[in-house]
Amino acid sequence: MSYLERWWRDSSESQRASFTNLVKNGQLEIVGGGWVMNDEANSHYFAIIEQIMEGNMWLNDTIGFIPKNSWAIDPFGYSATMAYLLRRMGFENMLIQRTHYELKKELALHQNLEYIWRQSWDTEETSDIFVHMMPFYSYDIPHTCGPEPAVCCQFDFARMGGFFYEACPWRQNPVETNQENVQERALKLLDQYKKKSTLYRTNTLLVPLGDDFRYTTINEAEAQFRNYQLLFDYINSNPSLNAEAKFGTLDDYFRTLREEADRINYSRPGEIGSGQVEGFPSLSGDFFTYADRQQDYWSGYYVSRPFFKAVDRVLEQTLRATEMMVALLLGYCQRAQCEKLPMSFAYKLTAARRNLALFQHHDGVTGTAKDHVVLDYGTRMHTSLQDLQIFMSKAIEVLLGIRERYDQNLSQFEPEQVRSKYDAQPVHKVINVHEGTSQSVVIFNPLEQTREEIVMVIVNRPDITVLDSNWTCVQSQISPELRHGKSKIFTGRHRLHWKATIPALGLQVYYIANGFVGCDKAKPVKLKYSSDNSFSCPTPYACSKIEGDVADIRNRHQILSFDVRHGLLQKISHINGSQNVVEEEIDMYSSQGSGAYLFMPNGDAHPITEAGGLMVISKGPLMEEAYSYPRTAWERSPISHSTRLYNGNNMIQEFLIEKEYHVELLSHNFNDRELIVRYKTDIDNKRIFYSDLNGFQMSRRETYDKIPLQGNYYPMPALAFMQGSNGQRFSVHSRQSLGVASLKDGWLEIMLDRRLSRDDGRGLGQGVLDNRAMNVVFHILVESNISSTSNSISKPLTLSPSLLSHLTGAHLNYPLHAFISKKPQELSVQPPPRSFSPLAGSLPCDLHIVNFKVPRPSKYSQQSPDDSRFVLILQRRYWDSSYCRKGRSQCVSVVDEPLNLFSMFKGLAILNAKATSLNLLNDDIGMLGYPEQLEDVSQDGQVTIAPMEIQAYKLEMRPNE
Repeated sequence: MSYLERWWRDSSESQRASFTNLVKNGQLEIVGGGWVMNDEANSHYFAIIEQIMEGNMWLNDTIGFIPKNSWAIDPFGYSATMAYLLRRMGFENMLIQRTHYELKKELALHQNLEYIWRQSWDTEETSDIFVHMMPFYSYDIPHTCGPEPAVCCQFDFARMGGFFYEACPWRQNPVETNQENVQERALKLLDQYKKKSTLYRTNTLLVPLGDDFRYTTINEAEAQFRNYQLLFDYINSNPSLNAEAKFGTLDDYFRTLREEADRINYSRPGEIGSGQVEGFPSLSGDFFTYADRQQDYWSGYYVSRPFFKAVDRVLEQTLRATEMMVALLLGYCQRAQCEKLPMSFAYKLTAARRNLALFQHHDGVTGTAKDHVVLDYGTRMHTSLQDLQIFMSKAIEVLLGIRERYDQNLSQFEPEQVRSKYDAQPVHKVINVHEGTSQSVVIFNPLEQTREEIVMVIVNRPDITVLDSNWTCVQSQISPELRHGKSKIFTGRHRLHWKATIPALGLQVYYIANGFVGCDKAKPVKLKYSSDNSFSCPTPYACSKIEGDVADIRNRHQILSFDVRHGLLQKISHINGSQNVVEEEIDMYSSQGSGAYLFMPNGDAHPITEAGGLMVISKGPLMEEAYSYPRTAWERSPISHSTRLYNGNNMIQEFLIEKEYHVELLSHNFNDRELIVRYKTDIDNKRIFYSDLNGFQMSRRETYDKIPLQGNYYPMPALAFMQGSNGQRFSVHSRQSLGVASLKDGWLEIMLDRRLSRDDGRGLGQGVLDNRAMNVVFHILVESNISSTSNSISKPLTLSPSLLSHLTGAHLNYPLHAFISKKPQELSVQPPPRSFSPLAGSLPCDLHIVNFKVPRPSKYSQQSPDDSRFVLILQRRYWDSSYCRKGRSQCVSVVDEPLNLFSMFKGLAILNAKATSLNLLNDDIGMLGYPEQLEDVSQDGQVTIAPMEIQAYKLEMRPNE
């Protein structure tokens, strides 16, 4: 729809009318109707829902059409998440194309190219959706009429003389159809149709006729139509041929096929089918990793342009936080006065939704666009990020009651992290605190549970104090800020850490004060460094040399041991006395054939670290850190990294290991190199691991010797874990999409970046040399189960994350948003305590607010409250109960009884609540397949959600009288 919307903007009234007419008549069908045709490997489910919603709602608002058939011919592999989301949006059929050529062969052999896609957790057929998989190499005309491209190409009449398209590579070109040759041509075409039809069960056959960049002129369209009409007329007027051929839409095809399947039962003996459409097999799982020929596996794009894969998720979580603020501002607002701020932002909010949606394109978040297109995507995302942050800076003033209403003045707050340009790393604003003053820090928690978390800001001086909004002392620690480099690793600034507590969807204020009497100042860390003559100890810290070859950092739960010479993690010792070997390695693959799409390594990866790098250990009460700048064969190392442990009661953070890798593949020294981190553990996972699909569900992965290394790499949008026979789990959470593999027993490796000088021949026409400096953050968990109900080796089914793992992922992907005051205030003036806490209490830990938004902000004032102008989208997480139920943290509850929407918010009445589809367009809930019929919530507000389900509710809100 991003293209159709551009056309619509510039088209005349009469063009619009005739277009709408064609759609209403069923002569022209809009399929999918998303803002783009999204990638399915790197895209997060939040962004997929957003982009389909954006396209579908624009289409419905503009011409009153709601698509029900999905069309995804170009993404490089397919995710089961897509099948689930489409079904819950009210889609009935899907069409896909790019799946592994061996898989197409196998499915075709048993006429299983049309099937029912069912989710792996679904035992009741509630997620079933009908799928047509195209059978051949490509979606172009040579590969759609039948199995012989040399023949099919002769029926692409745009390749006749007079058009711009290239001649057929098989040297037999199309000729104009006439009365003399029509019999011979028609029989030749029909022969292809018949051969193709043997791959499918029914007598209804789909033959797409098109390609990229086609139908650009009337003459071209006329050439196809004129010739095919003659061929069809011949076929249809000869009953002996037993065939009828005609033009149609995708909907015509699926409708005809379903009518036939109703009449004739095509089921096979012993086959598990579906009540959705009889006569077809049901399949579960996903279609990664794609190969289109030989050993050409498309696993490179899981990692290409990782800098922008990270920006994608930052925009996503910033948009989500902003949507919530807009909804809360309007929900608590009673007068037109306070509507001004969110209403004036409606245009930019829509632009931000569309810029995120656009990047979900299968050449966007994939990293497979040309440099100048990457620049455009990047600039759009950057612009929207800035717009959203400026809005949030203003919104927090209103929500905290600092400002009654919005006027045009600038906000007194600014975001704590800023980006100078579209391809720059974010930098922390330095907080300057002069003697006798304080600076406010306002923190927003976008999650549905209260958060206790160690937070960090950058300050210009160490002798300061942290206070909460009641001006009570808060324990804090100070440590030097580090930067990537061999010398001058200290910036001269300081990191200030303290433990913050922020209510769900709420705001909390803290003060950083200089000269406040009665509180302890921030405690400086103690520094230890590996012997390096150039090390100069920063003030006011105490420094000493690391003795021996092993150093450690620790908290209440674990001790991490490092090999000092290489600066790498070696083992994890748990407080209960058990240990895990976790040998960290930083390696590189070299390749000749790799490009933006393909990963084609020459053999295994080799370690790049040599003995003798710099290591700095910081130890303090709240956070301990091991920083390593390794020695490598290059003058400037392409990587440095920090490992952190946090201390503090009741925090998710206590249980995780934070790894931050700073990566710079910036010079031609690294051409045709791919950088990985590899964790070699003692977990006997038998080369079986689990990686997520779109941050929504887990998929079981097994490494096979029969396929090359690159075919054993899988997408990792957010999480990968291994499980041993004793139930021990090693999980790595990521805040951006990357690629992951387990090539040997106990190994888990993740690719961080790739720099490639060559094009890999899949249409991009360039290498990937526009690498940016970037930071990759992982949160690692090592867990032991408390009951042995799940054994990953024997069970072919997929496993689910523990509750702690879900919460760790949520904290990483939906971080706290911090804002700092632009001007200091005198310590003598103590403002009243301020906070904002909209929820009646934390939601259960397995319930997640996917989004809370006003779908049509620009129309808000014109709509009546009867229209239910707000939307709440909820998801219930499925978690492995053989791990600790409490999530080892401040988990108060999990969903045991229905949630009451009416009593969810403090001071807000919820009215006109009704369930709807995930694209907000189908209020007939019966057609969406939910396991429990979504009862009418408008009466009592009770909401029941089965595990794994996502449910959307339209509602109206107004402040309680």
